[in-house]
Amino acid sequence: MVKIGSYLISDDVFEEQFICDINQCKGACCVEGDLGAPLHKEEITDIEHNLKEIFPYMAEPQKTHVKEWGFWEEDHDGLAVTQCTSDGRCVFSKQDGLGILHCGIERSFQDGKSDFIKPISCHLYPIRVSQVGTYTVLNYHRWSICSPACDKGKANKMPVFRFLEKAIIRAFGQDFYDDCEAVYGAKFNQHP
Repeated sequence: MVKIGSYLISDDVFEEQFICDINQCKGACCVEGDLGAPLHKEEITDIEHNLKEIFPYMAEPQKTHVKEWGFWEEDHDGLAVTQCTSDGRCVFSKQDGLGILHCGIERSFQDGKSDFIKPISCHLYPIRVSQVGTYTVLNYHRWSICSPACDKGKANKMPVFRFLEKAIIRAFGQDFYDDCEAVYGAKFNQHP
């Protein structure tokens, strides 16, 4: 583990390599798993504010689900998560002609229709964030559906934290990301 201020970061965040390969995994993270994506309370407000602009980027069954049930719920711990339809898909997902699931929130943002890119839990994946006492802990999450991303990361020598540069800066700030680069150079003997 690496300590940067009040953050504890798993060595795997620096040592493992990763680049999403959506053409291989087909966006499986939008359908696999027990629950939807974790949401912060302010993200619920951000999505509500942009929902009209996001709707055209969603599949019809997902739109129907959201109209009837909403787009978020509480998990067994009382934390907010995106809802999923009965087939397990996130309500914001939509499959293209190649069978790849895309995020309607992100697509709306990319097209300049909305001002919310996507939940930070999705943006930071494969890093999972938790709280342990006074520390914010960043761990690398291994999932078999991401093996193509690991292969692509290794082929391109892309450490997890660098792949997630924009997400890390969004979540924790530029200084924190710069500290990660410094740690990577000093502890892991790697340089940009």
